[in-house]
Amino acid sequence: MYGLITKLTIVPLRRESVIDRLVAGRQPPDGCFSHVVARDPTDADVLWVTEVWTDAEAHRAALQRPDIKAGVADALAWVATIHDPIITEPVGGVGLPQRASGTATVASTAPSTT
Repeated sequence: MYGLITKLTIVPLRRESVIDRLVAGRQPPDGCFSHVVARDPTDADVLWVTEVWTDAEAHRAALQRPDIKAGVADALAWVATIHDPIITEPVGGVGLPQRASGTATVASTAPSTT
């Protein structure tokens, strides 16, 4: 999987407008497991965008969709700075697919009741 965590610094007093544009009701792109937009609780001009994709190519392809391109372009009008994204390799979590076979799993250490 491919993950991104991106900090956006927003033009003062426009954070809610950017949120509206980034979470607008569009169909989820193919390959997107999670796209979360979050307010920074300590800075009124910052948003965090956390994404999980099947792979980097799915992310690149989604950015070519006309509806997504338009929504991003509209939101960017009020973004002062897009900080360098942090690229991650998600390995699991709620809503994400099971880990691929052949990878380590956690065995139960609970005693048997039989």
